[in-house]
Amino acid sequence: MLKELFDLVKGEATETVINNPDVPNQYNNDVVAEATNTVASGLRNLVAGGGTQNILSMFGGSTNKKSLLSNPIVSMMMGHFASKLMNKFKMGTSQANNLSGNLIPNVLGSLINKSNDANDSAFSLEKLLASITGGRSNEVASQGGGIGGLLNQFNGASQSNGGGLMDIVKTLAGGAQEQQQRNGGSLLDLIKGFAR
Repeated sequence: MLKELFDLVKGEATETVINNPDVPNQYNNDVVAEATNTVASGLRNLVAGGGTQNILSMFGGSTNKKSLLSNPIVSMMMGHFASKLMNKFKMGTSQANNLSGNLIPNVLGSLINKSNDANDSAFSLEKLLASITGGRSNEVASQGGGIGGLLNQFNGASQSNGGGLMDIVKTLAGGAQEQQQRNGGSLLDLIKGFAR
């Protein structure tokens, strides 16, 4: 799923990164890798901290840019990415915030749209959660009627899954925490391999 996410970010980065005079060409792939890392790590960290419901809400909501910009998850990712642009690539504050404020919401909007598109088999919320949790989401979803059952659990439609929502959150958070430890907290080196 990381490779697909990297390709999605690269596709969204044409105007904001590749054709942007504020980003020297030799940094294009590194900036795309950093944006991919920001989105993947941000989602994984959110699940690891027990925020699965926030991700499910975001993926079930609007994908228009105004709506995404008002989402605290998106704001957190934009701030993190802008900081990386300033520190690693020596971009000015205005340029970094502008690039981040365009690229991150566009990527998340595309990711949400593709995940909700039944005709796009490369992306799904199930695959995304499975990659973030080391497959733990598959275990939870299989017990509760797939990802739809999982969404119903979070929306309060049913709590028959052997202990309810807290068990689901703990299981998913545990899987995400294991993924963090396995990757040393960073996915960036793995992602940079896709840029070569």
